[in-house]
Amino acid sequence: MIQHQLLAGKRGVIFGALDESSIAWHVATQCVAEGAKITLTNAPVAMRFGTIQQLGEKLNAEVISADATSTEELTALFQKSVEILGGPLDFVLHSIGMSLNVRKGKTYTDINHEWMHKTLDISAMSFHRMMQVLYQTDSMADGGSILALTYIAAQRVFPDYSEMADAKALLESFARSFGYHFGVKKGVRVNTISQSPTRTTAGSGVKGFDDFFSYAETMAPLGNATAEDCARYCASLFSDYTRAVTMQNLFHDGGFSSMGVNPAVLSKE
Repeated sequence: MIQHQLLAGKRGVIFGALDESSIAWHVATQCVAEGAKITLTNAPVAMRFGTIQQLGEKLNAEVISADATSTEELTALFQKSVEILGGPLDFVLHSIGMSLNVRKGKTYTDINHEWMHKTLDISAMSFHRMMQVLYQTDSMADGGSILALTYIAAQRVFPDYSEMADAKALLESFARSFGYHFGVKKGVRVNTISQSPTRTTAGSGVKGFDDFFSYAETMAPLGNATAEDCARYCASLFSDYTRAVTMQNLFHDGGFSSMGVNPAVLSKE
C-alpha cells in the first residue's frame, strides 16, 4: 500500500464499508494508513450481514450503527464520532446506494414509484441529510472535505443502471449546492467522485454489470480504476493538497469519460 502520511492528525467518518469488496472498505484502510483516526458506520441491517466489525478491529476504529435516512441517528453518529475522535471532523465519505427496483428486476419503464422514493432517499437524499446535520451541528473542522461516490450514468444513458442514474444525478447536484454553503461558512470542500465500474456487492447486482465492466475496461486508455486506486484518490481529496477543489464531479475512470471511440472496442465487434 502506498502511504505518505497525508492525513496525519486528521479525523473522519466513513459511511458504507460492508465487506472487503466495498470501495469504502478500501478508503477506510487507506485513510488509517495515511495517519487518520476514523469511525465507521453503516445501516443496522447492513451491519448484520457484512463484516464491518472485523474492519473496525483491524483499524482500531469504532463502528457506530446509523440509518442515513434518519436525522436523529445521523446527529447521534456525528456527536459520538466527534467525542471519540477528540474534535471536529476533517473528512467524511458517503458511499451509500440501494435500489429495490434494480434488485427486483423492475425495468426503467415499469418502475415501482414507492420503491423509487426509497431509492432516492437512501442513495441521494441521505447525502443532503448528512451534510445538513454536519452543517447545523458544526461538526466539520475548518477546511474539511466531504466526498460522495457516483457514476457516469448520472450524465449518460446506461439503461440497466435504471433509477440509480437519477439518484446519482441528484447526489451530484447536492454536492454543488451544499458545497457553496459549506465553503462560505467554513471553507469545507464538497465533491463527488465518478468512479469506474467496480466489482462491489452493490455494483455487481446491476443487470449487465459484467458488460459494463468489460466495455469500460476496453474503452478507457488506462483501463478501469480499481477500488484501491479510488481509495488513494479519496485520501488526496481529504488532504491539505486539495484545499481549493470543491463543488466538482471528478471523473476517476481511466479516461473513459473523455473517450468517443476506441478502436479496441470496434475491433471486438
